[in-house]
Amino acid sequence: MLSYFTLAEGVLMPCDPSEALITVVAEPSDSDKQTVMTSYGLGQHDLESALDAEEIPRAESRADGAFLVWKRPDNVSFQQQLKFDVSSVGFRIKDGRLAVILGEKTMEITAPEFRGMATVTDFVLRFFLHTVHHFLGHLRATKLLTSEIQTKLNTSQENRYLLQMISLSESFAYYINALEGNAAVLTKLQGAGEKLQLSRPQLELLDDIVIENHQCLRQTEVTSSVLSGLMDARSSIINNNVNVLLKKLTLINVVFLPLNLIAGIGGMSEYSMMTRGFSWPWAYGALLLAMMASGLVTWWLLTRTSRAWTGTRCG
Repeated sequence: MLSYFTLAEGVLMPCDPSEALITVVAEPSDSDKQTVMTSYGLGQHDLESALDAEEIPRAESRADGAFLVWKRPDNVSFQQQLKFDVSSVGFRIKDGRLAVILGEKTMEITAPEFRGMATVTDFVLRFFLHTVHHFLGHLRATKLLTSEIQTKLNTSQENRYLLQMISLSESFAYYINALEGNAAVLTKLQGAGEKLQLSRPQLELLDDIVIENHQCLRQTEVTSSVLSGLMDARSSIINNNVNVLLKKLTLINVVFLPLNLIAGIGGMSEYSMMTRGFSWPWAYGALLLAMMASGLVTWWLLTRTSRAWTGTRCG
């Protein structure tokens, strides 16, 4: 789908294709791709790179303009999933016009960042700033989610919440990679500011974006470390709970083992039949003594064998 915009009074306004300064290409069909490649001098590889969610952010300066690949966070519905993904956005600047290539239909153009724009370069920089703020918004949301999941983990015996924590940890890895890639693009733009003919206000805005992106990256790394620590602590808690449970089960077995032994001895009808010519106190007393002697001999053999084996290992 192709959408056409121009800049009027510092904001984006829809317009006819012939008057468009900015063309938004969202989920393009084959005909849309061909139109954009013809109008903006894009190759097939450039277009596919802009639509590839796994593409690494980069900035290329060309004779007739520039081509950029940028990373932004995807919109997430917390009721459906807890995994945060990133997608790629392509920017092709040629002859004062801009093509924005998206892999999905959504693009926020009413956010406060998209104000006071005079050129397509202003729009690109404001888009970068909006992306950084979008990342920060997701970080705030994940902190609340992490706290809520941790509370549920303390009382739940299911694996569902632990799997959600693992999914969030994976999402932070994607965010860190995306922010580091975006930082490389911003650094390259700073170095090529004179070649790109960036004005002083644009350079100052670019410096602000670099600072905010760095702060966002640091917050993401800290949050990821905290989440990893919580998962490790949770694993330790689970192991401790299992040990406590096994200790209780062992105590129960120890309590009932003598009772089972007495019940087993008292219920041996065959032994009573074999010793009916003897008084039962003497018969059962002899059995208990034989069992004790057998236990002592077994204990002595096991102890001797264990010591011999230990001595062999030490030698």
